[in-house]
Amino acid sequence: MDLEQISYSDETILVVDDEESVRAPLVEMLRHLGFRCESVASGKEALDELKENTYTFLLTDIRMAEMNGLELIGRIRKEHPDVCTIAMTGYSKEYKYIDVVNAGATDFINKPFGIEELEAKVRRAIRERNALRELSRLSITDSLTGLYNQRHFYARLKEEIVRAQRQKHPLALVLMDMDDFKTYNDTRGHLAGDELLQNVGRIINTCIRENVDSGYRYGGDEFAIILIDADLEVTRSIVKRIRTAFASQCQITASVGYASFSDGLKPETLVALADASLYEAKGRRKRFSTEDGPLV
Repeated sequence: MDLEQISYSDETILVVDDEESVRAPLVEMLRHLGFRCESVASGKEALDELKENTYTFLLTDIRMAEMNGLELIGRIRKEHPDVCTIAMTGYSKEYKYIDVVNAGATDFINKPFGIEELEAKVRRAIRERNALRELSRLSITDSLTGLYNQRHFYARLKEEIVRAQRQKHPLALVLMDMDDFKTYNDTRGHLAGDELLQNVGRIINTCIRENVDSGYRYGGDEFAIILIDADLEVTRSIVKRIRTAFASQCQITASVGYASFSDGLKPETLVALADASLYEAKGRRKRFSTEDGPLV
């Protein structure tokens, strides 16, 4: 990720100020810079707008009737933590920078300000946000395969189980173990083994549904996939697609186990069920000859 590469068109800013004479030129200024921008006249309107539409930034006046800017920033910090906020005021002596930051704001700007100062503030906030996102991504990603790591697997599984229970939709867990990976490593070398694992990660990401399912490197040559809103038929279809890709692109096979969530099931129990299914698959593979070719 290039942290210096910033696209203003990717950012949507909501301006909050109870004075039309301030809002209108500010929106025009931000749109001139290339940002997508809308405006509202109060904190309540801002909260309503954030419920209906997605924004990456909120630029709010501090001194407003009913709900002031600090109260609004505090609400946004709790209810919309992904939204960056910048506070603005013409009464700088009444508000300390530390109070604004403690309320949850990313930065603070004094009125009146010019387009250059505003752009600099927003650019800095974007860079800081992107850097934090990249650090967060790296902390949950396996560096070799590009899949999520085991630590994130358990956190995500807990979240999806809670969501599946609340929304009453199907949820499936798939565990995969590369067949004879140790032999592959021993005969071809560790660099070749690493390249194979990279290809496995790529295939898993390609075969699952983007922004719906998620793949994980569970262990050395073990992988996990969380399938959202997936019944047994969908699960088998995705597994078949992955194993077919393994056979055609990497000339390898994988033992696979899976389990479906049922009401009240705990995360560790779902993992244990999928693991038991995987153990049975490994047992079947040992019992039967593979002379007929890859098990796809």
